[in-house]
Amino acid sequence: MYIVVSYDIVDNNKRNRMANLLLDYGRRVQKSVFECDLDKKNLAQMIEEATRQIADEDSLIIYRLCESCLSKVESYGRHIVKEDSMIV
Repeated sequence: MYIVVSYDIVDNNKRNRMANLLLDYGRRVQKSVFECDLDKKNLAQMIEEATRQIADEDSLIIYRLCESCLSKVESYGRHIVKEDSMIV
């Protein structure tokens, strides 16, 4: 399943830990936005680990993209081309 993860974390140390955690699951496409291609087990594990790191003043948003939605993604300006060509 293809997902986009976005976060807004107030504390610098916690924000860095979140970025490092998400790098284990996907690729960074913007400072606080990651794209991940995960099965259900890895998605559940990532959510469990990530939600432990956020506090009341923080936010974590996960967008699940279906195959049809992936074909409609558009990127402009500087972007990263995904190696399996699912999305650019």
